[in-house]
Amino acid sequence: MGTSPTPHSKEFEKIMLERAQRAAQIIAHAQKYKVCEGCDSIVTADTITCPTCHSYRFDATPERVVRQAEYLATRPPQSLQSSDYV
Repeated sequence: MGTSPTPHSKEFEKIMLERAQRAAQIIAHAQKYKVCEGCDSIVTADTITCPTCHSYRFDATPERVVRQAEYLATRPPQSLQSSDYV
């Protein structure tokens, strides 16, 4: 398992820039996404169960999607992905 990039490192800045860019895309097309009520991940509107926590409860209101995208764009990733378990 690797170490997390430290704040103010080039890798950290790259990660945060990518998150901001993804958030901007989500905000521009909020109707195509929804927020998992189990873990607050943003997923596509056609998702049946959350790939992160396997919840099936979502908030698909554009206002909630925009709020969550704005929030996630301001902090580093914290969710574990399936690749973290390999």
